[in-house]
Amino acid sequence: MAVLQSKLLEVRRREEQAKIDALKGDSAGSWGNQMRSYVLHPYQMVKDLRTEEETGNTAAVLDGEIDSFVEAGIRWRKQTSVA
Repeated sequence: MAVLQSKLLEVRRREEQAKIDALKGDSAGSWGNQMRSYVLHPYQMVKDLRTEEETGNTAAVLDGEIDSFVEAGIRWRKQTSVA
């Protein structure tokens, strides 16, 4: 009975791990990868490393004005998903 119980527990662990792996999905754009570079000194620049979108108005970006980066990211995703 103990062997059966341990086998059932192992099956349940594998199923749960498979669910977790499915939720994680593709990790190519995960938080572990740097997406943007912020340079504040000696010059000012914010650059999206995936899309090459950049601006010299770092104060605006830090205040939340990131529409150009979002739009560039959408275009980039569409291009990479087609290819």
